[in-house]
Amino acid sequence: MKRTRGGGDEEAPRQNGSAGRRKGNQQQADGDDGDDGDCAIGPPDLQDEENDPGLRREIRSKYRDLINSVTQNREDMLSPSNNKLTEVLQEAVKLFKDVRQPREAALDAHLLVVATDLGNEKASQLFTEGTTFDPTAFSEHLLSFMGLNRLEDDEDEQQNGSAVDGYLPQDAWHRVARRAEGCFRTAPSFHYMMGSFHAEPPPPKQRIERQRKAPSKEAKRIMPTQLKKMEDSHQEATEKEVERILGYLKSYYQDDPTSPISYYEFVIDPKSFSRTVENIFHMSFLIRDGLARMYLDNDKLPCIAPVEEGEVDAGGSYSRKQCIVSISPKIWKELIDAFDIRDTMIQPPNTQNE
Repeated sequence: MKRTRGGGDEEAPRQNGSAGRRKGNQQQADGDDGDDGDCAIGPPDLQDEENDPGLRREIRSKYRDLINSVTQNREDMLSPSNNKLTEVLQEAVKLFKDVRQPREAALDAHLLVVATDLGNEKASQLFTEGTTFDPTAFSEHLLSFMGLNRLEDDEDEQQNGSAVDGYLPQDAWHRVARRAEGCFRTAPSFHYMMGSFHAEPPPPKQRIERQRKAPSKEAKRIMPTQLKKMEDSHQEATEKEVERILGYLKSYYQDDPTSPISYYEFVIDPKSFSRTVENIFHMSFLIRDGLARMYLDNDKLPCIAPVEEGEVDAGGSYSRKQCIVSISPKIWKELIDAFDIRDTMIQPPNTQNE
């Protein structure tokens, strides 16, 4: 579909898709506004340009043409009188304004690398006034500019290639400085009439250290009285419960010393899981303090027995092994069924007196 713009005779080229419809609407709007001039390009137009595959392919094709031009005409561009490299860079700058996608940016970077290598090689082939740079000749010109006075007696040594002797006037380097300062945009140095001003840093402030009070016995951390009483009461209750369980263990062992006491049958309470955990906890104190011992019977099941006085001396050199006992409600029920436990061997404290 073709539309005329601004009532003129020129026709806009036909475009497909949303881009054509947007541009057609834009041209029709221009025709309604009359001769108000060019309209500004809005964000939708920029988005259409970014998504236009034809425009993207055209930009990439132009970048490839520039890269091929630099590669194929490399020898011609190395000539000092050839300005083709400058034209290529100017064209690349114009194309870069329309770069929107990574592929186009990659081509631009590739062109820049190729042009940089070519420019570096071209710069290395430049000559100064038709001749290459000679460090020796430059030094001679510099010494002459500085006013070197050569000694007449050393003319033969100079002809034989020896070092050139002489002396420089006192303002030799000042001449070079005055000549070179015109090449740099630097502010002139400022000198104080009465010498340079040496600013001394302020004296450091003396740090006043606070006197620390010597720690005393009263300053030590003291546990609150109420908490301490609770801890003492819990400790006494634990000790009493351990002694009570030891009494049960000795009583069962004395009734039948030849029959081993099963560890699980002794500590498990089939009516209370929490009581079972407490019995295992208190039993660990008896084993730790050497008041009871654990061993495996013929069926490799743990058994427990009290340690008689004198059987093991305090601090004896018998080997002790530690183990961790874990139990859960599921395991607790399985042990009750496996050992057919109907009643507890350790009665709770509240039923002991009944």
